[in-house]
Amino acid sequence: MRIKYLILFLLISFVNLNGQASKMNHNILDITVKDIDGKTFKLNSFKGKTILIVNVASKCGFTPQYEGLQKLYDKYKNKNFVILGFPSNDFLFQETGSDEEIKEFCTTNYAVTFPMFSKISVRGSDQHPLYTFLTSKETNPNYNGFITWNFNKFLIDKNGKITNRFGSKIEPLNQEVISEIEKIL
Repeated sequence: MRIKYLILFLLISFVNLNGQASKMNHNILDITVKDIDGKTFKLNSFKGKTILIVNVASKCGFTPQYEGLQKLYDKYKNKNFVILGFPSNDFLFQETGSDEEIKEFCTTNYAVTFPMFSKISVRGSDQHPLYTFLTSKETNPNYNGFITWNFNKFLIDKNGKITNRFGSKIEPLNQEVISEIEKIL
């Protein structure tokens, strides 16, 4: 009799956990993040905007893309477009600084004004839930997959749907990126 109850309990727990997980990861806009100054909020504060999410680093061969990202942001920010920069130290220690140092670097060297966030992991066992969502086949069936390096870019529409992904080698001002942004603005 005890075994039946144990099996029943485990089945109910499994169903409840699966239900909670799918609710929590239903929309990217439901994910909570911390900005570079430590303020916590949900991405739903960007609902209604076209979003480009980028994992960034200060000591990477792709770091000069900050300049293109800022130009892209300046060009479209008045059209409900935003870039969200997420520093990561997951690739050859290319982002070892504190949040304060990262903010100083971006402001001083690239005059970054788009929102920057606290340093996170974009892969591995401590992967941030945002990047779990972005890379998972269940939540991102069309553009999922492993983060290959710094400056991977995900384009999100006004409702939180992932509409495209661009690798590190694709510059922010590449015509393909601009065309995709203009399609969904």
